[in-house]
Amino acid sequence: MQRLWPPEQRSPDEIPAADLEAFYAYPADRPWLRVNFVSSLDGAVTVRGSSRGLSAPADRRVMALIRSLSDVVLVGAGTALVEGYRGVKRTEVRSELRSRLGMPEVPPIAVVSRRCSLEPDSLLLTDTVVPPIVVTCGSAPESRRAALADAGADVLVAGDETVDLPAAVTALHERGLRRIGGEGGPTLFGDLIADDLVDELCLTMSPLLTSGDAGRIAHGAPIAAREMRLKSVLHAESLLLLRYGRLRG
Repeated sequence: MQRLWPPEQRSPDEIPAADLEAFYAYPADRPWLRVNFVSSLDGAVTVRGSSRGLSAPADRRVMALIRSLSDVVLVGAGTALVEGYRGVKRTEVRSELRSRLGMPEVPPIAVVSRRCSLEPDSLLLTDTVVPPIVVTCGSAPESRRAALADAGADVLVAGDETVDLPAAVTALHERGLRRIGGEGGPTLFGDLIADDLVDELCLTMSPLLTSGDAGRIAHGAPIAAREMRLKSVLHAESLLLLRYGRLRG
């Protein structure tokens, strides 16, 4: 069996900050879309409607690091609403790290919404350091697009009837946002998989059995399977933090 890094220190809490940063660093030579999810052992993506019940301090530390290393945080509008998203706080990222890498002090949140459903008084607009990016399409009501733009959002139109995710990702790259950290939800993740845009999945397995009717981490139309390669395994007590990279021909 292949030995996975790190060979001795397996918990994020035991790994020096600089080593953990290098471990989760984005590739320097290409754009990269990384998706981060937490799931129960039986595949549930939420407990009582939210992912918070599945998370733990080690998982939250890695999530904060991924945000610190990302140019932009990508999330679906439904997840942003359910999870109570607001703008990324200065205290939620490592300012020294971002300054050292020549990045702005916090990454913007990019919210994908076909109908431009984000409200102008959303915390993503009213409680933020940097304006959010609203990724929508041409069929979204013009009045809603205008209202969000007036409220300070950067409205990015990609596609006609539905959001064209490859075009949206390209537009983010053109804005200099090449390191994309995706945080769900399942429908957006399923669409990213369908469009073959996912380079890496960071999946935390929470040591819980939940049963119930909660969804899985990806949802969408059936597609040809995308083969992934296990890149690393970390653990914190009974929590597993898995990292998979996309195998491309």
